[in-house]
Amino acid sequence: MKRRIVSLTLARGGSKGIARKNLVLVNGKPLISYVLTTAKQAGMDEVWVSTEDEEIAEAAVNYGAKISRRPPEMARDHSACEEAIMHFAERVKFDWLVFIQNTSPLVTVRDIKRGLEMMETGEYESVFTATKEHWLPRWTIDVHPENWDPNNRPPRQLMPEKYVENGAFYITTRESLMKSKCRYSGRIGVVEIPLIRSFQIDTAEDLELIELLIKSGVK
Repeated sequence: MKRRIVSLTLARGGSKGIARKNLVLVNGKPLISYVLTTAKQAGMDEVWVSTEDEEIAEAAVNYGAKISRRPPEMARDHSACEEAIMHFAERVKFDWLVFIQNTSPLVTVRDIKRGLEMMETGEYESVFTATKEHWLPRWTIDVHPENWDPNNRPPRQLMPEKYVENGAFYITTRESLMKSKCRYSGRIGVVEIPLIRSFQIDTAEDLELIELLIKSGVK
Protein backbone atom coordinates (compact mmCIF):
# COMPACT_ATOMS: atom_id res chain seq x y z
CA MET A 1 0.00 0.00 0.00
CA LYS A 2 1.31 3.44 -0.95
CA ARG A 3 2.29 5.64 1.96
CA ARG A 4 0.54 8.95 2.36
CA ILE A 5 3.23 11.60 2.74
CA VAL A 6 2.29 15.19 3.55
CA SER A 7 4.33 18.28 4.38
CA LEU A 8 3.56 20.81 7.06
CA THR A 9 4.89 24.35 7.42
CA LEU A 10 4.08 26.46 10.47
CA ALA A 11 3.58 30.13 9.65
CA ARG A 12 2.23 32.45 12.30
CA GLY A 13 1.51 36.12 11.74
CA GLY A 14 3.29 37.57 14.76
CA SER A 15 6.96 37.00 13.96
CA LYS A 16 9.30 39.27 15.95
CA GLY A 17 12.80 39.26 14.41
CA ILE A 18 11.39 40.39 11.06
CA ALA A 19 7.85 41.76 11.05
CA ARG A 20 5.50 39.62 8.93
CA LYS A 21 8.51 37.44 8.13
CA ASN A 22 6.54 34.69 6.40
CA LEU A 23 5.36 37.16 3.76
CA VAL A 24 8.51 39.25 3.41
CA LEU A 25 9.76 39.38 -0.18
CA VAL A 26 12.92 37.39 -0.89
CA ASN A 27 14.16 38.18 -4.38
CA GLY A 28 10.67 39.33 -5.29
CA LYS A 29 8.75 36.33 -3.91
CA PRO A 30 7.17 35.86 -0.47
CA LEU A 31 9.37 33.80 1.83
CA ILE A 32 6.66 31.19 2.30
CA SER A 33 6.63 30.44 -1.43
CA TYR A 34 10.08 28.80 -1.41
CA VAL A 35 9.45 25.83 0.86
CA LEU A 36 5.91 25.31 -0.45
CA THR A 37 7.19 25.11 -4.03
CA THR A 38 9.99 22.76 -2.98
CA ALA A 39 7.63 20.48 -1.04
CA LYS A 40 5.25 20.29 -3.99
CA GLN A 41 8.07 19.47 -6.40
CA ALA A 42 9.34 16.79 -4.01
CA GLY A 43 6.12 14.85 -4.60
CA MET A 44 4.15 15.38 -1.41
CA ASP A 45 0.62 13.98 -1.52
CA GLU A 46 -0.49 17.21 0.13
CA VAL A 47 1.26 20.43 1.12
CA TRP A 48 -0.13 22.07 4.27
CA VAL A 49 0.39 25.32 6.13
CA SER A 50 -0.70 25.77 9.73
CA THR A 51 -1.53 29.41 10.48
CA GLU A 52 -3.85 31.70 12.39
CA ASP A 53 -3.28 34.54 9.90
CA GLU A 54 -5.64 35.19 6.98
CA GLU A 55 -3.08 36.96 4.80
CA ILE A 56 -0.58 34.12 5.21
CA ALA A 57 -3.33 31.60 4.48
CA GLU A 58 -4.24 33.40 1.26
CA ALA A 59 -0.60 33.51 0.11
CA ALA A 60 -0.12 29.83 0.95
CA VAL A 61 -3.19 28.82 -1.05
CA ASN A 62 -1.81 30.77 -4.01
CA TYR A 63 1.23 28.49 -3.90
CA GLY A 64 -0.79 25.28 -3.78
CA ALA A 65 -1.05 24.66 -0.05
CA LYS A 66 -3.97 23.53 2.04
CA ILE A 67 -4.64 25.40 5.27
CA SER A 68 -4.85 24.05 8.80
CA ARG A 69 -6.45 26.76 10.91
CA ARG A 70 -4.34 27.07 14.03
CA PRO A 71 -5.92 28.43 17.22
CA PRO A 72 -4.43 31.86 18.12
CA GLU A 73 -3.30 30.52 21.50
CA MET A 74 -0.96 28.15 19.60
CA ALA A 75 0.59 31.04 17.64
CA ARG A 76 2.08 33.13 20.42
CA ASP A 77 5.73 34.10 20.81
CA HIS A 78 6.50 31.19 23.12
CA SER A 79 4.19 28.59 21.60
CA ALA A 80 5.95 25.28 21.00
CA CYS A 81 6.09 23.94 17.44
CA GLU A 82 5.16 20.48 18.72
CA GLU A 83 1.85 21.83 19.98
CA ALA A 84 0.89 23.01 16.49
CA ILE A 85 2.24 19.82 14.90
CA MET A 86 0.09 17.66 17.16
CA HIS A 87 -2.95 19.87 16.49
CA PHE A 88 -2.39 19.19 12.79
CA ALA A 89 -1.71 15.46 13.21
CA GLU A 90 -4.95 14.95 15.08
CA ARG A 91 -6.90 16.36 12.12
CA VAL A 92 -5.09 15.27 8.96
CA LYS A 93 -4.38 11.72 7.79
CA PHE A 94 -0.83 10.78 6.82
CA ASP A 95 1.68 7.97 7.18
CA TRP A 96 4.79 10.16 7.09
CA LEU A 97 5.06 13.84 7.94
CA VAL A 98 7.65 16.19 6.45
CA PHE A 99 7.79 19.17 8.79
CA ILE A 100 9.56 21.80 6.68
CA GLN A 101 10.40 25.18 8.15
CA ASN A 102 9.62 28.36 6.27
CA THR A 103 12.84 30.00 7.47
CA SER A 104 14.95 27.63 5.34
CA PRO A 105 14.31 28.72 1.73
CA LEU A 106 17.55 27.12 0.46
CA VAL A 107 16.37 23.56 1.12
CA THR A 108 16.07 21.62 -2.14
CA VAL A 109 13.95 18.86 -3.61
CA ARG A 110 16.95 16.53 -3.54
CA ASP A 111 17.39 17.17 0.19
CA ILE A 112 13.82 16.10 0.91
CA LYS A 113 14.05 13.12 -1.41
CA ARG A 114 17.24 12.00 0.31
CA GLY A 115 15.43 12.13 3.64
CA LEU A 116 12.55 10.09 2.24
CA GLU A 117 14.97 7.55 0.80
CA MET A 118 16.56 7.16 4.23
CA MET A 119 13.14 6.53 5.73
CA GLU A 120 12.37 3.99 3.01
CA THR A 121 15.26 1.80 4.15
CA GLY A 122 13.39 1.06 7.38
CA GLU A 123 16.53 1.86 9.34
CA TYR A 124 15.08 5.11 10.70
CA GLU A 125 11.84 6.20 12.33
CA SER A 126 12.66 9.87 11.85
CA VAL A 127 15.33 12.03 10.22
CA PHE A 128 16.38 15.65 10.49
CA THR A 129 18.69 18.01 8.61
CA ALA A 130 22.03 19.04 10.05
CA THR A 131 25.34 20.54 8.98
CA LYS A 132 28.70 19.08 9.92
CA GLU A 133 30.84 21.45 11.98
CA HIS A 134 34.55 21.38 12.77
CA TRP A 135 35.50 22.23 16.32
CA LEU A 136 35.62 25.94 17.07
CA PRO A 137 36.56 27.61 20.36
CA ARG A 138 33.18 28.80 21.68
CA TRP A 139 32.63 31.30 24.46
CA THR A 140 29.57 32.04 26.59
CA ILE A 141 27.96 35.48 26.40
CA ASP A 142 29.64 36.42 29.68
CA VAL A 143 32.99 35.49 28.09
CA HIS A 144 33.85 32.13 29.60
CA PRO A 145 35.30 29.33 27.46
CA GLU A 146 32.69 26.69 26.74
CA ASN A 147 34.09 23.22 27.48
CA TRP A 148 37.72 24.03 26.65
CA ASP A 149 40.78 25.48 28.39
CA PRO A 150 42.50 28.56 26.87
CA ASN A 151 45.73 27.44 28.56
CA ASN A 152 45.54 24.10 26.82
CA ARG A 153 43.88 24.93 23.53
CA PRO A 154 43.34 21.71 21.54
CA PRO A 155 44.31 21.48 17.87
CA ARG A 156 41.20 21.55 15.70
CA GLN A 157 42.32 18.43 13.84
CA LEU A 158 42.22 16.41 17.07
CA MET A 159 38.71 17.45 18.05
CA PRO A 160 35.67 15.46 16.85
CA GLU A 161 33.31 16.91 14.30
CA LYS A 162 29.73 17.51 15.36
CA TYR A 163 26.38 17.85 13.68
CA VAL A 164 24.59 21.17 14.11
CA GLU A 165 20.85 20.95 13.59
CA ASN A 166 19.91 23.54 10.97
CA GLY A 167 16.13 23.27 11.20
CA ALA A 168 15.35 22.90 7.49
CA PHE A 169 13.07 19.87 7.82
CA TYR A 170 12.19 16.82 9.88
CA ILE A 171 10.53 13.62 8.68
CA THR A 172 8.74 11.24 11.02
CA THR A 173 6.16 8.49 10.90
CA ARG A 174 2.69 9.03 12.30
CA GLU A 175 3.24 6.19 14.74
CA SER A 176 6.43 7.73 16.12
CA LEU A 177 4.93 11.20 16.30
CA MET A 178 1.77 10.18 18.11
CA LYS A 179 3.76 8.10 20.57
CA SER A 180 6.50 10.62 21.35
CA LYS A 181 4.68 13.89 20.57
CA CYS A 182 8.03 15.07 19.23
CA ARG A 183 9.26 15.88 15.71
CA TYR A 184 11.94 13.19 15.99
CA SER A 185 12.12 10.03 18.02
CA GLY A 186 13.10 6.37 17.90
CA ARG A 187 15.87 5.50 15.46
CA ILE A 188 17.03 8.91 14.21
CA GLY A 189 19.03 9.64 11.06
CA VAL A 190 20.70 12.81 9.75
CA VAL A 191 20.24 14.34 6.31
CA GLU A 192 23.46 16.29 5.89
CA ILE A 193 23.16 19.70 4.24
CA PRO A 194 26.21 21.78 3.27
CA LEU A 195 26.91 24.96 5.20
CA ILE A 196 26.18 27.20 2.23
CA ARG A 197 22.54 26.03 2.17
CA SER A 198 22.06 25.67 5.92
CA PHE A 199 21.22 29.26 6.81
CA GLN A 200 17.84 30.26 8.22
CA ILE A 201 16.11 33.63 8.05
CA ASP A 202 15.62 35.00 11.55
CA THR A 203 17.13 38.49 11.24
CA ALA A 204 17.47 41.21 8.60
CA GLU A 205 21.12 40.20 8.21
CA ASP A 206 20.07 36.59 7.49
CA LEU A 207 17.61 37.87 4.89
CA GLU A 208 20.32 39.86 3.12
CA LEU A 209 22.68 36.87 3.10
CA ILE A 210 20.10 34.45 1.71
CA GLU A 211 19.03 36.88 -1.01
CA LEU A 212 22.66 37.09 -2.11
CA LEU A 213 23.00 33.31 -2.10
CA ILE A 214 19.83 32.86 -4.18
CA LYS A 215 20.98 35.52 -6.66
CA SER A 216 24.30 33.71 -6.99
CA GLY A 217 22.48 30.50 -7.96
CA VAL A 218 23.04 28.50 -4.76
CA LYS A 219 19.50 27.11 -4.63
